[in-house]
Amino acid sequence: MLRTLLTALLGMAAVAGRLGAADVRPNVIVILTDDQGSVDAGCYGSADIQTPHLDALAARGVRFTQFYAGAPVCSPSRAALLTGRYPLRAGVPTNCASQPGAPGALPPEQVTMAEVFHAAGYATAHIGKWHLGYTPETMPLAQGFDHSFGHMGGCIDNWSHFFFWSGPNIHDLHRNGREAFHDGRYFPDLMVEEAAAFLDQHRDGPFLMYFAMNMPHYPYQGDQHWLERYADLPHPRRLYAAFVSTLDERVGRLLAHVDSLGLRGRTIVVYQSDNGHSTEDRAHHGGGSSGPYRGAKFSLFEGGIRLPAVISWPGRIPEGETREQPAHACDWLPTLVELTGVEPRHPELDGRSLVEVLQSSAAPSPHAVLHWQVGTGPGAQWAVREGDWKLIGNAADTGETPSGARIPLFLSNLDEDVSESTNHADAQPDVVERLQRLHDDWLRDSQPE
Repeated sequence: MLRTLLTALLGMAAVAGRLGAADVRPNVIVILTDDQGSVDAGCYGSADIQTPHLDALAARGVRFTQFYAGAPVCSPSRAALLTGRYPLRAGVPTNCASQPGAPGALPPEQVTMAEVFHAAGYATAHIGKWHLGYTPETMPLAQGFDHSFGHMGGCIDNWSHFFFWSGPNIHDLHRNGREAFHDGRYFPDLMVEEAAAFLDQHRDGPFLMYFAMNMPHYPYQGDQHWLERYADLPHPRRLYAAFVSTLDERVGRLLAHVDSLGLRGRTIVVYQSDNGHSTEDRAHHGGGSSGPYRGAKFSLFEGGIRLPAVISWPGRIPEGETREQPAHACDWLPTLVELTGVEPRHPELDGRSLVEVLQSSAAPSPHAVLHWQVGTGPGAQWAVREGDWKLIGNAADTGETPSGARIPLFLSNLDEDVSESTNHADAQPDVVERLQRLHDDWLRDSQPE
């Protein structure tokens, strides 16, 4: 019923919005990277990794300094971005299937960004990683995408296109629901080629492209020239750095193709990492950096969820500016529908439009409170942020806390201590009680429909 109502509302939606009657509706490209650390880009302060194309994108747009992923792990983070809803409410509390037909998926009744824009007349494409379902009714073509190319599981080897990380080993490369074979071709290059072909076909627009990169997620397989460039960095930083710069180079190629078609001025580009860097053994126990923040992938400390995020629309939103207001991956959907004039009028989104924030650094954050939860049940890791106070329940400190160790309640004040080194839970019982109540009330109201 929710999908039917939304479709009907979209059919009546005005498209003039903020664009002006004479304008063609803008295109949208959403670039999502995988396991990119909180500060691992030049424009976020990295001194040892070169990311000139991301830096150039930030120079032509707005860069967020307090931007949060929907979760510190892949599938829930992607669900938040694509639905505008907290992962728990979207029905994706943890990672989804990486094998054909296996359980775990974004429920088909959830409405994705692709469905919103498709209903408004946009051509839609998924290119890259999916990891939101591995059955016909949960793969991209059933979730609003007209075109799909990439892998359905959590990661692949970039040359063989096999998923090796839980048995049985499977070939995982698909085009429009059918297995595709490009043996020995480098997957990031295949992504750019597929994207360029889609852009050529839909250059007259409007289109929405979800460009979900398998980088710098393990296996670290950067270009040789970047491996040589970073040979003097310590292991595994040099492997990770090479993969980030290889990623950046492909982003540059994609945007160069947009430029070659004369589309940059009417194309909104969003860039975000899905979660913090990995410290898994398959990622050589690290390589990425959270900078001043504590934690990494799988953790609700800042290093797991506070990430690079940029939006660019030259000539339409400010350029070369930063925003310090807290923002969230769920915000992209309402922001994009407002910028493009597509108005779903969906009352159940957790995201809020960032348009006022983009227009003014003095605008307040649209969020008085932010919530996270990974998993379900009493042992689930959760967090709530209100103002500068942030409370984490069952806190996991990736890379520092011994395996399996959890901190029952950790209260931090991010204004005083962004590194979350001091636990104020015992000293501030009233704050703990208030934030715990906020979480409990939210949890009670956030079960999927």
